[in-house]
Amino acid sequence: MKKALFIFSFLLVLSLKGQEPAQLKSQVRQAINELRSFVKIPNDALEHSDINRNLTWLEKNFNARGFNSSILPTEGESLFFASLPMEDNKPTILFYMHFDGQSVDPSKWDQPNPYEVVLKSPDGDGWKNQVFEDLNEDIDYEWRLFGRSTSDDKGPIVMFLSAIDLLKENGQEIPFNIKIILDSEEEKGSKPLPKAVKEYRELLAADFLVINDGPVHVSGKPTMVYGCRGITTLSLTTHGPIKPQHSGHYGNYAPNPGFQLAQVLASMKDTEGRVTIDGYYDGITIDETAMNVIKSVPDNASAINSNLAIKTPEKVGSFYQEALQYPSLNIRGLGSGWIGYKARTIIPESATAELDLRLVPESDGKRLKDLVKKHIEKQGFYIIDTIPTKEQRMAHDKIMTITERGVTDAFRTDLSNPYGEFLLNIIKNNFEEDVVQIRIMGGTVPISPFINELKIPAFIVPMVNPDNNQHSPNENLKIGQIAYGIEVFYGLLSTKM
Repeated sequence: MKKALFIFSFLLVLSLKGQEPAQLKSQVRQAINELRSFVKIPNDALEHSDINRNLTWLEKNFNARGFNSSILPTEGESLFFASLPMEDNKPTILFYMHFDGQSVDPSKWDQPNPYEVVLKSPDGDGWKNQVFEDLNEDIDYEWRLFGRSTSDDKGPIVMFLSAIDLLKENGQEIPFNIKIILDSEEEKGSKPLPKAVKEYRELLAADFLVINDGPVHVSGKPTMVYGCRGITTLSLTTHGPIKPQHSGHYGNYAPNPGFQLAQVLASMKDTEGRVTIDGYYDGITIDETAMNVIKSVPDNASAINSNLAIKTPEKVGSFYQEALQYPSLNIRGLGSGWIGYKARTIIPESATAELDLRLVPESDGKRLKDLVKKHIEKQGFYIIDTIPTKEQRMAHDKIMTITERGVTDAFRTDLSNPYGEFLLNIIKNNFEEDVVQIRIMGGTVPISPFINELKIPAFIVPMVNPDNNQHSPNENLKIGQIAYGIEVFYGLLSTKM
């Protein structure tokens, strides 16, 4: 029954591979113009007015394609929702992307305005500016568009719209009900999303979820991802004298919070990078099928080590993809006293370490944070969540202030899920090459609310080039990836299940 349900109806599939390349290039050219107009609207996730202007653009451009769109209020910024007219006999796909972006510092960019897209071609190890009129005669897929959110994540939104245009141009029926939800706070954690998904549960109901965020594998090959790690954070602060003290007068006498913190942190991992906290890796198993998939990812260990400039990686896994199958414990920042030319001969009053814990489905974020705190208590620390009073300082030898943020859960869809097999075959057949299958990626996408509330499988189908500099100065999108994204969306939306 399952095979019958998901077999391809090849006679009904109109693949772009069978059409003239000129049609695809013409659509890519239109997509570039539309992306330029979209990127031109600043989308700083921290600016309410930016979000509202982007919502207006989205409403106009989705409505022009025949979508019914809605602005969905949340406890934070509003979400954007759109759908094509629904038919009861069709399965429903829900697409997730986001339109907010990281803040920019124009002084760090190689162009005056990060929101004005600049066209560039490869020039040795760098890039050379080009004019957009050069694209009117022919399009070089190696050229790139530089601008904030060209790749993360406005580019994929425009690829989706372009595929819809091409489907209509070719008179191609879409064998699905299409829903799309666009996040406005992805770059600051999507805090309102869980409650919003619960509130709009009926509106968002679908058979499966496709996420179009992030880059393809570093090899540049077509990629499909079955999950992503979750995240939670802890802030650890140790306390020394109530005020910084002269190290000559009180060295060897007043406890130094920097040393206290260093000793605690050092106790959390062994010399090969494995977490030593009791129970941290409990429940992690990798069966033979999963191991074969993660071994099939064409990573180059030598290249990874060279790019990172490290001689030997940590030993949580025996190779990169295996390491991603386990929860991580990372020191993302350390601070105490003054350093560099501002260094002072003092015993600091405090020392702070910021930790992030990347989660996998088997590891509950709250449980891992509790394990970390129990481990710290075993080191003799009195744990509080505020700055200690003088009375507390006098009553305890070692005090640590711990504050924490909420948990974004991990998700991972089974590798044998039939919807996944459907997507995998579309991509494989469209590009006539094996697809890189990633069981779980290292980063975090706020998808768990959809999984938990809607009870649907989810898959990440990334569209953009791996060297896109997302979040960083000179973010860019390779023009060839626009063509790739249009082809992926077109193949998916023209294939019956």
